[in-house]
Amino acid sequence: MTLHSALVAAFTAAAVSVSALALPASAQTKWNLPAAYPPTNYHSENLAWFAEEVKKATDGKLEITVHPGASLFKAPEIKRAVATGQAQMGEVLLSIHENEDPVFGLDTIPFLATSYAQSLKLWQAQKPAVAQKLDAQGIMVLYAVAWGPQGIYAKKVINTVDDMKGLKMRAYSVGTTRIAELAGAQAVTVQAAELPQALATGVVNAFMTSGSTGYDSKVWETMTHWYDVQGWIPKNILMVNKAAFNGLPKDQQDAVLKTAAAAEVRGWKIAEEKAQWYVDQLTAKGMQVVPPSPELKSGLEKIGQQLIEDWKKRAGAKGDEVLQAYKK
Repeated sequence: MTLHSALVAAFTAAAVSVSALALPASAQTKWNLPAAYPPTNYHSENLAWFAEEVKKATDGKLEITVHPGASLFKAPEIKRAVATGQAQMGEVLLSIHENEDPVFGLDTIPFLATSYAQSLKLWQAQKPAVAQKLDAQGIMVLYAVAWGPQGIYAKKVINTVDDMKGLKMRAYSVGTTRIAELAGAQAVTVQAAELPQALATGVVNAFMTSGSTGYDSKVWETMTHWYDVQGWIPKNILMVNKAAFNGLPKDQQDAVLKTAAAAEVRGWKIAEEKAQWYVDQLTAKGMQVVPPSPELKSGLEKIGQQLIEDWKKRAGAKGDEVLQAYKK
């Protein structure tokens, strides 16, 4: 089964299985959807596509306004805004909430899932535990879309993990903070919307992220190297406030679920197609895009093994179930 067909099958089944209380329709319902990434990023463009398709499918009765670039809420605030009803929907990088529950950060463990097929399989293993946790907070998961494989941006040559010692390394989650610590770097918490300024002012001088975030941040203005270590493939999730969703008429609920399933398939396809394009843009802007040395990869793999052991201790039996489901 291909990645595309696996997504279609998974989310057709999910959409069919969901049922919710339908209330009488109002003339028009308007929702806000805060997101953390620039409007030109493919995640944000996919959200805009989703909102437009929902509007069409509901004949304009449900109108969703996307607020990209952390313009309505900062990235760490979006999930709470959805849970409390300040926003009806929201998109967020799942792993930034690992401090709440280890299952949110499983996809930032280096070399656990490094291909899109592996990343999708990991999400399918994660999703029940993620959905259960969010359900208790009044949130429903609609879809997840992958980022590109993660590499190391730096202003210096990095041949081994030891070369990362002393660097001010951007972190955005429990996992990325731990990677910096184990590499001997100084972890500095910086969300994506704040990254360009942090780079320009020297708050950070190294970080691990995708080609797309580097491109969005014009990283070539401050960095010289990108090491294509393909460490992991994190995911954004689109979520909806359960009460708001349950307040929609049944036909509008169905439109949201059907469109979310299509947006997920579409988003994963774009992510995979654009991954190399972003890397090519870094090269075109004058950056040195190079594979990791065997010594650097080996050192990062050791960090990955330490992180998985740490994660298993924190996640307990529930985490072990997720890992076993992924490894089947």
